Amino acid sequence: MHVKELFDLTGKTAIVTGGGRGLGKQIAEGFAESGANVVVCSRKVEACEEVSENLEKMGVESFALKCDITNPEDIQNVVDQTMERFGKIDILVNNSGATWGAPVEEMPLEAWQKVINVNVTGTFMMSQAVGKVMLEQKTGKIINIASVAGLKGSDPKYMDTIGYNSSKGAVITFTKDLAVKWGPKGIHVNAIAPGFFPTKMSKVLIEKGEDAFLGGTPLRKFGTEDDLKGAAVFLASAASNYVTGETLVVDGGSHAM
Repeated sequence: MHVKELFDLTGKTAIVTGGGRGLGKQIAEGFAESGANVVVCSRKVEACEEVSENLEKMGVESFALKCDITNPEDIQNVVDQTMERFGKIDILVNNSGATWGAPVEEMPLEAWQKVINVNVTGTFMMSQAVGKVMLEQKTGKIINIASVAGLKGSDPKYMDTIGYNSSKGAVITFTKDLAVKWGPKGIHVNAIAPGFFPTKMSKVLIEKGEDAFLGGTPLRKFGTEDDLKGAAVFLASAASNYVTGETLVVDGGSHAM
């Protein structure tokens, strides 16, 4: 197969949660640019609709759905409508996420539970529902969006987010375990661990610790609107057909320090 074919997603169907903004929007655009039809979903459907309209201008099919990934009915609705429209699901990106900043000793239990429920339980439920389709198909690619915060501890002066860090560490282990369980059934499960990308979720964090974060990043820059596309397309395409259970770190080298 020619290398350009390896990265071609023409005719594939992808679901991207949290696709209305930030990293999810970037990934959805990357998929569409590579030829995939994309279902964009999140709690705020208006933002997803705008993204979806722009994707269709690229010549692919796309639609937007409201989906709270902690709500099983919302999840099933996304699966059902995707199957009704396209008849298959080739790619799932679990990108929806939540965070909460507070010292460990002051972290409200409900805040901890919210972060874990969205980042871990939501990833599990979405993977389970889409996975049932992929198991029948005997093929599929699941990409979980983790974080470099799940690989190590963070200085509380800049990132006092124990629930977020813990949840992303759980996503990385979930990725490995699901890859082992579903690999023999034709399903690839991988993760991406982004570093600091300026998004709505990270805006305050970056403003607070910009110099420290850049100083701890060998490339001395934050991620751009294009820096996650290649990693996502690689893991969604035939180019990664012998890769599963892996966490691809996209962080400008910060994890190497």
